[in-house]
Amino acid sequence: MADLRGKTAVVTGGGRGLGRAFAQALDAAGADVVVVARSADELKDTAALLGPQACSFPCDIADAGAVAEIFAKIGPVDVLVNNAGVMGPIGPLWEVDFERWWAAMEVNVRGAMLCTRAVVPGMIARRSGRIVNLATGAIPAACLSAYMSSKTALVRATECLAAELEPHGVFVFSVAPGTVRTKMTAHSLGSEEGRKWIPWFRRIFEEHLDLPPEKPAELIVELAAGRADALTGLYLTPFDDLDQLVHHAEQVKAEKLHSLRVRTHASSRAPAALAAIRDAGNRAKES
Repeated sequence: MADLRGKTAVVTGGGRGLGRAFAQALDAAGADVVVVARSADELKDTAALLGPQACSFPCDIADAGAVAEIFAKIGPVDVLVNNAGVMGPIGPLWEVDFERWWAAMEVNVRGAMLCTRAVVPGMIARRSGRIVNLATGAIPAACLSAYMSSKTALVRATECLAAELEPHGVFVFSVAPGTVRTKMTAHSLGSEEGRKWIPWFRRIFEEHLDLPPEKPAELIVELAAGRADALTGLYLTPFDDLDQLVHHAEQVKAEKLHSLRVRTHASSRAPAALAAIRDAGNRAKES
């Protein structure tokens, strides 16, 4: 079992759903858990399920000032789980409310990066820390452009951060938790826009392809405990065999598995050359 005693773990979006499950799992592993979310009432309910060392802070993570204030109160953070996120509007880009579309970017990308910026200097100073970004749905899907684009951006940001932070002993991961019954998935299933534009989503539940929240929570705890530091920067899911990935980490990274890729035709030479320069730069920085 993972042992996180003496570690402080922050879970954003910790008021309900997956965030609550993550907080409970980290708490069970011994971490001092801090939950952050917009709803004070939901935070209170989550905190009541945790140990006496747990605490909670209402905060809009897209508000830079609020994030700075909250993390100053929290103090040193060993584990950050950037779980807070919103679905955004469902439908064709040119028909949906664009303010809602951009708001998804503000929460899912800006919010995660603001929280990351708040904890990274301390992690670097201590040469220790782990960050997990919830990057569900980092795939192309019609009528879900706000959600998918923001989560894909988070996957790439994770890869960039991992390259920057690994030399400092800080490790970053993106995690797709699978489809879990939450308020967000309930909206996708039952809302008018969900029924109209993504009727296929219901099949995941009808065919029992969804997961209980405990499954992704187990993965979060393993990453928080440092079991998979060799996989820093990669995109992981509860369906992965973590032991096998760690064992074959060099191969996984060499073949750019579990990462975003743009495959080009053999006649295109410039991207490969540029990639070689970039990789050489990363290696030089690590050394």
